Amino acid sequence: MLQERIEPAWIDAFDTLLRRCDLQAGDTVAILAETQSRPVLVELARLAAARLGARCFELVLPSVFSTDAPVQRSTGACTAIQQLQPVITALAGCQLVVDCTVEGLMHAPELPAILKGNGQTQPRVVYVSNEHPEALMRLQPDDATEARVKAHVKRLRSASAMHVRSAAGTDLHIDLRGAVVGGNWGSTTRPGTLTHWPGGLVLGFPAGGTVNGTLVLAEGDVNLTFKRYIERPITLTIERDVVTRIDGQGVDADLLRHHYAAWSEPEAYAVSHVGYGLNEHARWDSMALYDKRDFNGTELRAFAGNFLYSTGANEVAGRHTRGHFDFPLRGCTVTLDGAVVVDAGKVVA
Repeated sequence: MLQERIEPAWIDAFDTLLRRCDLQAGDTVAILAETQSRPVLVELARLAAARLGARCFELVLPSVFSTDAPVQRSTGACTAIQQLQPVITALAGCQLVVDCTVEGLMHAPELPAILKGNGQTQPRVVYVSNEHPEALMRLQPDDATEARVKAHVKRLRSASAMHVRSAAGTDLHIDLRGAVVGGNWGSTTRPGTLTHWPGGLVLGFPAGGTVNGTLVLAEGDVNLTFKRYIERPITLTIERDVVTRIDGQGVDADLLRHHYAAWSEPEAYAVSHVGYGLNEHARWDSMALYDKRDFNGTELRAFAGNFLYSTGANEVAGRHTRGHFDFPLRGCTVTLDGAVVVDAGKVVA
């Protein structure tokens, strides 16, 4: 097990991130954390910001716990701010917010108000995924990944349909008309935007009723919410966005059925986002080498050539839920308007 202490190489990695986010001496930086945040990430962010001459403060909020809901993981929706206006105001007045909360602000209800700024300043937000610093160091943002993601964002935005198939039996059709499309390469220089580190993927949040077909989670695919490689195949039948059947034998299928059912709401079964990974430094096998508490799994969302299917909250379709699953699949072929962009798990240049 790796130790969570300050290492010079890890400060250097945070330094690289902040420079790529165009942090300048004298800029105001908020490091947002909660009581359950990984302390070493907060400290590394502070040291790197100080090295660059930024004016930095830490804002630590109490983590929120629920007694009337299932265990929540991989939601991308930090609940710690609780609509506290002084917190929103403080973050909105910064040039940069380094988000070290456990789940991040991506789907947090307060994010739009933060990104809007205060009329004079509009912040950039970078979510540092709740990983061990060793993983973050391996997956620093770079020019090649940024260029690759930007090129594929253009392709995804110009497409009207995505088709995904695999030798395992996946045959999924996604109507991209009305979808909100974006990409992430691990850094941002544009005010009013959010990114996450590690990056290296493109995503679309489909409009309501636009996803239909079959998704087969084959052996070696990943259930990231459970931090578990699939050992026995599971077939999901998807009709108008919603998983209507979960077929499969063994504990993988049983766990999936039970956790979905625990939410008792149809939104938990519906599509959140679809996309594919483009980070050539990210590795599918990395999850096997970390303890679960050391690993959040952003690397497996981003490894080059995976098709990422997620269920849960989708603001574009008007659906909100705390239930969330991320499924990175290997070996899929992804086409956009008939043009192959991923061929049997390999990104097409």
